[in-house]
Amino acid sequence: MSYPGPGEPQDPQGFPAQPSPGYYGQPERRSGTNVLAILSLVFAFVFAPAGIVLGHLARRQIRQTGEQGGQLATWGLILSYVFTALYVLGCCGWLALVGWAGSEGDGGAY
Repeated sequence: MSYPGPGEPQDPQGFPAQPSPGYYGQPERRSGTNVLAILSLVFAFVFAPAGIVLGHLARRQIRQTGEQGGQLATWGLILSYVFTALYVLGCCGWLALVGWAGSEGDGGAY
């Protein structure tokens, strides 16, 4: 049996205290939901490119801190990418439609 030295933490029986989780450099696990993950999901519907950025930042923070919200960040990323792709396709389709409509009236009458 080893006895604690002066200044070492002790339990009530006088034995050396066991280190708590996170004592040796492991990040302490938080129980809250990551705010950036929530914002990523919200911005997926409001302004999808911001949702993409926030989703990637949230996933990095969740890996480092152990917070909850990994699925929120993932769904925020998925929806943000889908809405951004739909927006880009819609813009390309609109430009093609405008170009096609503008070329119909140029039948050779100069």
